[in-house]
Amino acid sequence: MDLGIAAAARAGAVTTVSASLGLESSVANVYEINPLLDPRWEALVSSHTRSSVFHTTNWLKALQTAYGYNLVVVTTCPPNASLTNGLVLCRVNSWLTGQRFVSLPFSDHCEPLVSTSSELDDLLLHMRRYVDAGKSKYIEIRPTHCQPANRTGFARCTSYSFHSLDLRKTTQELFHKFHKDCVQRKIRRAGRENLHYEEGNSEILLQKFYDLLVITRRRQFLPPQPLSWFRQLIAKFGSDLKIRLATKAGLPVASILTLVHRKTMVYKYGCSDERFHSCGGVAFLFWNAIQDAKNNGCEQFEMGRSDVDNTGLISFKEHWGAIGTELRYWRYARQLETTGGNWEKSLLRKLVPIIPDSVLRTVGALLYKHVG
Repeated sequence: MDLGIAAAARAGAVTTVSASLGLESSVANVYEINPLLDPRWEALVSSHTRSSVFHTTNWLKALQTAYGYNLVVVTTCPPNASLTNGLVLCRVNSWLTGQRFVSLPFSDHCEPLVSTSSELDDLLLHMRRYVDAGKSKYIEIRPTHCQPANRTGFARCTSYSFHSLDLRKTTQELFHKFHKDCVQRKIRRAGRENLHYEEGNSEILLQKFYDLLVITRRRQFLPPQPLSWFRQLIAKFGSDLKIRLATKAGLPVASILTLVHRKTMVYKYGCSDERFHSCGGVAFLFWNAIQDAKNNGCEQFEMGRSDVDNTGLISFKEHWGAIGTELRYWRYARQLETTGGNWEKSLLRKLVPIIPDSVLRTVGALLYKHVG
């Protein structure tokens, strides 16, 4: 049985990867389970110290429903045993960009939930057989801590800078650590501008957020993510998702979207109208989110990944006192792929500024399921 078919299997149904490929296994058996049907996955996510919002069934359900990805968890734990390890992946089947396994699309990071390096290596050695057999273009993992052994054949493909703010200080201590000009002054400026704050996940707030997102993505020469993606996130996360909106005289000036998992609040999406940047709307929203996180017992405020050459974004996060670490993505492929992409970026820079919003939204709706 192919990994992708696990989505249709009954709860708890398993198979070994070696059996599905017709290959002999030289290491421990690896089983596949459907994380949305097997309750053991949710139990593992709830108990594992390194699980994140991106491991949760809420995030996985949104990925499957919005983009049609097949989900699978590979584990060395046999049927009817407690689940003590697992690597969750999406199988992206695209006629445009090819077939591959990613852990996970549109997720800043996704740590393999393992106890030892040998467990991780067993899972990766089994998974790479899909590439060796020509059934997958590549396999990519996005860990925060662990690193594949050389024998797995996985190589680093991309690096990012990842920032998180420690909330285990008083509110006053946090504010004192903010950069005086770039953060504190902007928060105070927002007060003088009489910005209005709203939060929730209503359709009205979503539409205001999305209108700002289209403006922001156009400014970045990119199409927006599909509106259906955000609707799925709201449907799955409920009150654990908040859209935070700043308005001035009734006009939306900035908005951010945050998610909560256990004691971590995650800043995932942000957008703004650059005509109002001097009003301090973005700083105003981040400060409200941080205070909300502290009031609800969160200990970390994740500010997400940044391209290593995006010094402006990195500086923005560090001005809040967030600590940066290197985030490495690893990939196994039959042949090394060239980075490329320059002609696509050049084309987007020419087209995005001139096409109407309705077309830009359609492009995003059609494109994103191919690029996860």
